[in-house]
Amino acid sequence: MSKSTTEIRQAFLDFFYSKGHQIISSSSLVPENDPTLLFTNAGMNQFKDVFLGLDNRSYRRATTSQRCVRVGGKHNDLENVGYTTRHHTFFEMLGNFSFGDYFKHEAILFAWELLTEKKWFNLPKDKLWVTVYATDDETYDIWAKEVGLPIKQIIRIGDNKGSTYASDNFWQMGNTGPCGPCSEIFYDHGEHIWGGPPGSLEENGDRYTEIWNLVFIQFNRQADGNLLVLPKPSVDTGMGLERIAAILQHVHSNYDIDLFKTLISAVEEVTGSKYPNSKSLRVIADHIRSCAFLISDGVIPSKEGRGYILRRIIRRAIRHGNMLGASDTFFYKLVSPLIINMTGSNENHIKSQQTMIEQVLRNEEEQFARTLKRGLMLLDNELAKLTNDTLDGEIAFRLYDTYGFPLDLTADICRERNLHVDKSGFNLEMEAQRKRARTSSGFSINYNNLLSVNKTTRFFGYEYLEHQGCITALFRDGQPVDTIFQGEEAVVVLDETPFYGESGGQVGDKGILKAASMIFKVADTQKYGKIFFHHGKLSYGVLQLGMKVIAQVDSVRRKRICLNHSAIHLLHAALLQILSKHIEQKGSLVNDHHLRFDFSYNKDIKLEQIHWIEKLVNEQIRRNLPIKTDILKLEDARKKGVVKLFNEKYDSHVRILSIGDFSTELCGGTHTSRTGDIGLFHIISEFSTAAGIRRIEALTAEEALESLHQKNDIVKYIAKLVKGDSQTLIDKIRVMQERYQQLKKDLKQLKNQQAIQKSTFLSSKVRDINGVQVLVSQLNSSEPEILRTIVDNLKNQLESAVIILASVLNGKINLIAGVTKDLINLVKANDIIAYLVKQVNGKGGGHPEMAQANGKNISALPAALSSIDAILVEKFK
Repeated sequence: MSKSTTEIRQAFLDFFYSKGHQIISSSSLVPENDPTLLFTNAGMNQFKDVFLGLDNRSYRRATTSQRCVRVGGKHNDLENVGYTTRHHTFFEMLGNFSFGDYFKHEAILFAWELLTEKKWFNLPKDKLWVTVYATDDETYDIWAKEVGLPIKQIIRIGDNKGSTYASDNFWQMGNTGPCGPCSEIFYDHGEHIWGGPPGSLEENGDRYTEIWNLVFIQFNRQADGNLLVLPKPSVDTGMGLERIAAILQHVHSNYDIDLFKTLISAVEEVTGSKYPNSKSLRVIADHIRSCAFLISDGVIPSKEGRGYILRRIIRRAIRHGNMLGASDTFFYKLVSPLIINMTGSNENHIKSQQTMIEQVLRNEEEQFARTLKRGLMLLDNELAKLTNDTLDGEIAFRLYDTYGFPLDLTADICRERNLHVDKSGFNLEMEAQRKRARTSSGFSINYNNLLSVNKTTRFFGYEYLEHQGCITALFRDGQPVDTIFQGEEAVVVLDETPFYGESGGQVGDKGILKAASMIFKVADTQKYGKIFFHHGKLSYGVLQLGMKVIAQVDSVRRKRICLNHSAIHLLHAALLQILSKHIEQKGSLVNDHHLRFDFSYNKDIKLEQIHWIEKLVNEQIRRNLPIKTDILKLEDARKKGVVKLFNEKYDSHVRILSIGDFSTELCGGTHTSRTGDIGLFHIISEFSTAAGIRRIEALTAEEALESLHQKNDIVKYIAKLVKGDSQTLIDKIRVMQERYQQLKKDLKQLKNQQAIQKSTFLSSKVRDINGVQVLVSQLNSSEPEILRTIVDNLKNQLESAVIILASVLNGKINLIAGVTKDLINLVKANDIIAYLVKQVNGKGGGHPEMAQANGKNISALPAALSSIDAILVEKFK
């Protein structure tokens, strides 16, 4: 009997737990404090700081089942999803890791035991093939001599990607930094499936499937390309859960495993599909997984960055649903079947946010539905005009810019018709917008610079705002140096600091580093792993490696930050009481001016609820509750039910912040000692940032008081303008609004009368061109609305006519053309306007019966209007 996907995942974790590995939960799909990644795309991401030597853990062996998304950047599987048996946007990566503990020998023997032993996966040994890096004799010998794998099943792979150490079997984190050879394990599905072993001409076939990659992090690659042996080599492995499940469940396609079969059935049901083998079913089943988990981790559809990638995935799924016959919104209905299909922590991860996820998906689908049909019509028209097999990049860009069609959606449609898209032309048209679709490629870090800092920074900022530290590293223009001179910008690393490094939504500290004859102004403090980077400029003196300095935090600024951070915890607790105990934090910002709190909530918040929230927070401030911190083991904190802040990462011991009996949360930020210090809390705005996500912005202390004073001053000023006071202000303004609406109505009547008069006057200027009534006229200072009314009146009076009017108002030309229905087979209003805008440097459009535009070249207008006659004479022959 084959194992379920759940059983396979658990067996993997159990196996490595039996080998002394700590089981670590999956991290968020949104990497924390890592600008190099768009999404978490591998199991090692959450351990990157450990591999870089920037972080230490209480364990040296770990195993995980990591949620991953690969869309965009180096790892982009989107276009392959649905067309292959193995690619996904969302998948789970099973992995085992050694941080300077065991190396190649143990890693290979562990893998072989798990895969082949009857107690575990029990795969036939003759079905397993492996690859090794061409010069990695050590790994080759382990497979051949210790494991006993036949020589024919061990394949050396050299540099096959154009440069030294650029190989399928050589892994590197970036252009510099940790790297090393790897050994991939493949499963042979049998002769009945086409394809050859890795390294052969038929390697792209489906017979041999890569199931596991063992990475041996052995070297530190320098900027000049040299490889230095790491003092503590490590191991990073990754095995796709879906791929190994397909093998253990005796199916060839990942989409035939238990996890997908029921989900695909749900897709068939909600779309009404009559095509049981359609690739669109696979696309949608894959995409609902990635979309649901991305939204649950705080990503919301938008026009840039991660939100733009999510929008691309949603819209691709929607289009494939339409191809299956879905005539109504359907995608959001798959969240419930997905939850039923998931198990364990993955199920719980999205179940608590089901309503919010469904609302986000439904809103996005409804929004896209309004433009999809029009976009498809445009695309169909353009494809029908093609004289070759490539769609122009400008058309692809117009689809993106006007109708929200991501490039890969257009490419998807073209591919179904054996056509291509001019992607280079598209990229040229994108200009500034190109950055959105390629956010992940815009980041780079020289890992050697970080690795050169071989000591962590001890943080003393909870206790002190002034502390002595020794300079352990200096950077100028991103490069390590020994000395910084006056006027130079630099980054300083200390062994000990009171400066808080930006994290958890709280901004980094500012202040100075000083010595006897030196002052370095710190403009920002960033934290990478356990190293604090003080960014700033040397005001005078010289800064040298090894120098001892006094680090002095800007105390006034820090105090304001502390007040706002403590207030945000009060706000969070108040929201849980007043709105819903199920709200979840989706982001925050704490600086010295204000606080911002994003949270999941799928209803509008009423004004009285805002008042209740504000009142409750201020009550806790007046209670002057003590604010204290405790350090507990992470598991103990979880058992106590302590709320976990959004996307925060914690060590084995965590810092718990308690505010009296009102709030208890995990938090690494800085705080005031009592709530009374906050003084006053005032909400200045509340609004929706996306479907199911609300944002509250607030002020504290002096900033809150100043805001209230400003609002009071504005009320007094408005009252004075309307000759009233704060008691009569609303009534006064209501009367003014009613008067304004009446004046607007009266003005509209006057304009209609004016239009009727002008229509009567213009009707006498109608000319006959080959039996067709034509009016071409320029009016003085007439608004576009008046011009349209005149054209409508004239069309009714004349019954059959072509009318072209122009007006110059406020330095701009207004153009309008109207054609009665009986004449649009001869001439169309939008064609007339298209001709005129070219003459007067304008833009506009419309339809055959009515079109409008504006123009800039006023001097060209008379000639443009005069030239119309010749065109109409030709049309009316």
